[in-house]
Amino acid sequence: MLGRIKNLRGRRLAAAVVGGGLLAVVVVFLVIYFVIFPTSSPKPFRLTPASASTTTATSTTTTPASTATPGSLTGNWQIASGSLAGYRVREKLAFLPAQSDAVGRTSQITGSAVFEQKGEEVTITRANFTVNVESLKSDRSMRDEKIRQIGLESERYPTATFVLDSPLQLSRRAIEGKVAHVSTTGTFEIHGVFKRETLPLEATLAGSTFEAAGSLTFPWAEFGMTAPSVGGFVNVTGKATLEFELRLQQG
Repeated sequence: MLGRIKNLRGRRLAAAVVGGGLLAVVVVFLVIYFVIFPTSSPKPFRLTPASASTTTATSTTTTPASTATPGSLTGNWQIASGSLAGYRVREKLAFLPAQSDAVGRTSQITGSAVFEQKGEEVTITRANFTVNVESLKSDRSMRDEKIRQIGLESERYPTATFVLDSPLQLSRRAIEGKVAHVSTTGTFEIHGVFKRETLPLEATLAGSTFEAAGSLTFPWAEFGMTAPSVGGFVNVTGKATLEFELRLQQG
């Protein structure tokens, strides 16, 4: 009888130790999730000029007074200060829903576009942009390190590019002091993979600055990538979003 009691106590003690160990592991990873990873993130890019009203690219509504430069838009336009690009992914702990998106961004963007204006019709005939993805930063250095090694593998593929494939037509009336919704087609090169995509854009002419914002959501595998994780406990979902807000000035 005494032996049975000792065995029962031993099993209970072992169970308590195992349960306590599992609890400790859960606590540790909860701390990692809620401390190392954020509970809030920057909002997606949206163009909202103070004097702008949302319209479509084919709108014929009378344009309100604008602060835009009245001269022709024809010429070369270069990336200007304030341009940003980056990624947005949904993170989750193995047994809890995600609290927020993880967002990394960079201002290290180069590129240019060629505009032609005839009357009110504006055509972007050429455009190409390059993003230094190795410079992407989120609010957590651990995440940035994982992105460099897994996922984007920016140590191996330090840049991502976009080249306009077909001319983008706009109405100056629709973008001057307002936000127009259009779509464009171009070739993205991400993680060493080239893919032709069509994506929606917001566009506006704010003073002497042309602004465009958009995003592309895709499965990681579409560009030959693997979704990063931290020890199998902190994972990201099966899709990633590339997002950008570009500002261009003539000259």
